[in-house]
Amino acid sequence: MNTAARTSTQPLQPAAIAPAVAALPARGRRHWWWHYEVPTLLLAGALYLAWAALVWWHAALPGWALFAAGGYLAQLHFSLQHESIHAMRQLPQWLRWAVVWPPLNLWLPYPFYNRGHSAHHVNFHLTHPERDTESAYHSAPAWAGYGRFWRWIYLANQTVAFRVVLGPFLRLWKLVRFETGRVAAGDFSRLPTWGWHALSVAPVLYFVIGVAGMSLGEYLLCFVYPGMMLGSLRTFTEHRWADTPHERVAIVESNAVFGLLYLFNNLHHVHHRAPTMPWYEIPVYFRRHRAAVLAANGHFYYRGYGQIVRRHLFRPVFVPVHPAW
Repeated sequence: MNTAARTSTQPLQPAAIAPAVAALPARGRRHWWWHYEVPTLLLAGALYLAWAALVWWHAALPGWALFAAGGYLAQLHFSLQHESIHAMRQLPQWLRWAVVWPPLNLWLPYPFYNRGHSAHHVNFHLTHPERDTESAYHSAPAWAGYGRFWRWIYLANQTVAFRVVLGPFLRLWKLVRFETGRVAAGDFSRLPTWGWHALSVAPVLYFVIGVAGMSLGEYLLCFVYPGMMLGSLRTFTEHRWADTPHERVAIVESNAVFGLLYLFNNLHHVHHRAPTMPWYEIPVYFRRHRAAVLAANGHFYYRGYGQIVRRHLFRPVFVPVHPAW
């Protein structure tokens, strides 16, 4: 592979499917409705209205319903943030950011997610322990340096049970450790972003606590935590090591409920092939080119999240020591 191919963030498109990927966005944006991403803007408006209504009437719902609906909306907002990183290209950047800026999930500043996820899309580096910001692998030297406890934690994190239930806490701990480590080393460059994030969180919590009368603990338990749980389920087995980048990205063919929740990013291989393809075009493309897509990713495929849970509820999906890097 040449140097340009190694460093490019463009999708890797084999000849069998590249023409269709290139043609689809052009077909889909002939009308202003698609050109200006009206479906995405309407979805964003509906999401914020549903979130505000759920928070306002939270006391009228049983705890399990609030937990399920709050988590769904929280993860859907995270999916919209992901969409704004890649698609919505006909809108100015300030508007793309403004649509998804309100930090309903509280914990992660959007600019950090934007920057880190963009680095993840260097396809040649997928699964690299240091270069892929979303890799679940560890290098062999790093693994050798861990104690028994952390080896057990990282191995357990490759099961659905641990990743979904305790994985959010592990993710938060890693974020806190990283940020405090930067400050301790004298690097204060990320603090302004955290300052803007705190200012953005303030009106969200004002509405939740001051207007709707929900406690912070209840919001964390019924919105933030289940949202992170659902996000952990989506990312659980999106990527694995393979010799070619094409075969490192999964397809999870799920139902409409999970498809909308993840904005069809469960069809992840299609997204890595054409990152700017809008969410509502992904399932159309997959249905039309299903055989070619599965051939291209080496049939790294699941019938749905139920199959993933049945296979890996307590059994690791892989040992997280990278076999090549």
